[in-house]
Amino acid sequence: MSAQEERNALTVPTALYDRALHLLRESPDGVPPRRGHSRPRKTAAGKDPLPREEAESAIREALSPLPDDPVTLHRRFERLDIQDCHRYLVALTVAGLPLSADQVDAARTLGRRLVRTGTTAPTVIAGIALLGRLGEPEDVPYLSVLALLRDLTGPVVKALDILDRRSAAVVWLAVYARSDELRPFVHALWAGAWQAVHPELVALPTSPRFVGSAVARRIAEASWLPDLLDRHPSDTDLLARAGRLLVRMGCSRDDPTDLLAYRDALRVYEGVVGRAGLLPPTLDNAAMLLSLALDLSSGTGVLLDWPPGRRAVLLESLERLLAEPRWAVAGATATTADQRRRADWIRRTGRQPFELPATPDGFRVEVVAGDPADREPVEARVLIDGRPVVPAVFGRGRAHSPDHLLDEGRLRAGAEPREVQLAEAYCTEGCCGALYVTIRRDEDQVVWENWRQTMPGSREPAPELPAYRFDASAYDREIARAETDCSWSWRARTVARLIKAGLIEEPDVLSRWDASRYWISSGFDAPDTAVVTFWYVPGTASGSPERAGSPLQFRWVIRDDGTPPEAQAAAALRRLAEEDPKSYATVCGGSRERAEELGFPWPDRT
Repeated sequence: MSAQEERNALTVPTALYDRALHLLRESPDGVPPRRGHSRPRKTAAGKDPLPREEAESAIREALSPLPDDPVTLHRRFERLDIQDCHRYLVALTVAGLPLSADQVDAARTLGRRLVRTGTTAPTVIAGIALLGRLGEPEDVPYLSVLALLRDLTGPVVKALDILDRRSAAVVWLAVYARSDELRPFVHALWAGAWQAVHPELVALPTSPRFVGSAVARRIAEASWLPDLLDRHPSDTDLLARAGRLLVRMGCSRDDPTDLLAYRDALRVYEGVVGRAGLLPPTLDNAAMLLSLALDLSSGTGVLLDWPPGRRAVLLESLERLLAEPRWAVAGATATTADQRRRADWIRRTGRQPFELPATPDGFRVEVVAGDPADREPVEARVLIDGRPVVPAVFGRGRAHSPDHLLDEGRLRAGAEPREVQLAEAYCTEGCCGALYVTIRRDEDQVVWENWRQTMPGSREPAPELPAYRFDASAYDREIARAETDCSWSWRARTVARLIKAGLIEEPDVLSRWDASRYWISSGFDAPDTAVVTFWYVPGTASGSPERAGSPLQFRWVIRDDGTPPEAQAAAALRRLAEEDPKSYATVCGGSRERAEELGFPWPDRT
C-alpha cells in the first residue's frame, strides 16, 4: 500500500452535519441558496440496489435491536447493502419502529448522535426520523442546518413540523421558495431579523404567480402571523396581506389541504374578518373578502375545526360588511379590462356565499367561479350535509368543472349505475390519482356508493367513505337547478355553454363535416372569448374514418360582440351547421405531418 493509500484508508469521512454547516458559513449573508446544496452520492460499486421489499426487510434487521452508537448502525447498513436510494424507506421504517418506554432515552440519544456525526444519508435520516418522534427544542438548530443538503430537506421538514412548526417553515421557504421576490423576506427570517419580517411580509406579492397554497402556509407559519396581527391591530396593509394568504391557502387549484394543515387558520380568520371593517373599500380588498366568504360557505374553510356556530357568525359579519354602500361601489372606478372583469365577478357572485340553505342537510351542488384576477377555476362543489366532499377526502386536486359534471348530465341518476370521476389530481390521474363515486337510483332514493380513489404508487390505503342515500325527488330537483343555473357564469362562458348544449342535442351539426365535439368553454388567457375545439378525421360522416388514430384538432375563437349570449350562441350554431368549420377554425393539435398531408397550415407556436 502506498503512503497516499494509507492516508486515504485512515481518513475519517466528514459528517454530513459538518459539511452542511461549512456550506452554510460560505453562503452569501449566511443564507442558504434556493434548492439547497447537493452532496456527493455513494453507490455500491457493481451492485444493483435492493428491491423495495428486500430493502425494507434489511432495514428492519439493521434496527433490531436498536444499536447503541452510530458506527454500529453504519456497519449494519453497509453489510446489508442499504444505500442512498433507500433513505426514504429508512425514514418510514424508523417512524414505525416500536419503542418501549425504557428505550426512549437511548433512542433519542442515538438520534442526536446520528444527526450530528453520521456520514451517510441512510444513517443520518435514521437519526432525523428518531428526533422527529423523540426530539426536543435543543435538536432544532442541528436539524435546520442538515436541511440545507437537498436530499435531506424533506425528512428534516417533516421532523421539524412536529418539533417546531416555525423553524420548519423557515427551512422550507429557504430551500423551496423559487421566486426572487420572496428572498428579502426569507433573508429576514433566516437571520432572525424580526423587526424586518413585518415590513417584508407586507411588501410580498401574493398573486398565484409568486405564492401557491404551500408557500402561503409556510409564510404564515414562519412569520407567526396571528401574533403579528395582534401586535399591529391597525395595520390595514398587514390585514389585507393576511387575508390574501388565507385565500391562497384555500386555493383549490393548488393543494387545498394546506389550509387544513395550517394550525392557526381559525385565529387568522378571526383576526381578518373581525377587523375587516378597517380595510379601505378597494377592488382588491372586496375580492379578497368575497373569496374568503366563498371558501367559508362551500370550500375548504368549511372543514376547519370550528366551534359550533362560529363559522356562521363570521359569514354574517362579512355579509353585513360587503352590503355597506362603500363596498358596493368598490368596482365603480374600474378602468382596465381586467378590473372590469373582476368588478363584474363581484357583482355576479356577491350574494352567493350568503344564500346557502340555513339547514344544509342532504345533497347540493354549488358552482363557484373564483376571482378572475387570480385565474381561479370554476368548480362544481358537491356538498353533502353542508360539507364539501372533494377537499374532505381528496387533497390533490379540485372538484371538476360544471362543464364536466353538469353540462353532460354526469351527476344524473339513471336506471343503470354510473361511475363518475368527481375530481382529478392537479397534475394528472396517472401521477397522483382521482376520486370516483358510483351513482345509482334505488326506487325512491339515489345512492352514492363504492367510492374509489386511484393513488398510483401509494401504499397508503385510501380513506373509506360510506354510501349516502338521498330522496330521489329532491336529488333530481337539485341536479336540475344546478344544470340550469347560470348566475355564476359570465357572458363568454354562457355563450360557450349554450353552444355545447346545442351540439350535444344535435351531434350531426359537426359530424356532417367529419368532425366531433371536444373541449368547449371560455378562453383561459382571454376569458371574454368562447372557444370551440373539435376533432377532424376524414370519412367519419360516412362511417369509414381514414386513419382514425391520427386526428387533427381545430380551434375556433368567438369574441363577445356585446349581443345577448343566446343570440351569439345561436349564430355560432348556425355557422357550424352551414359552413365547414375547418374553413375558419385553425389547427391546434395532432401532428404537423398529418396537417400538411391534409392541406392545413400547422400553427406557428411563436
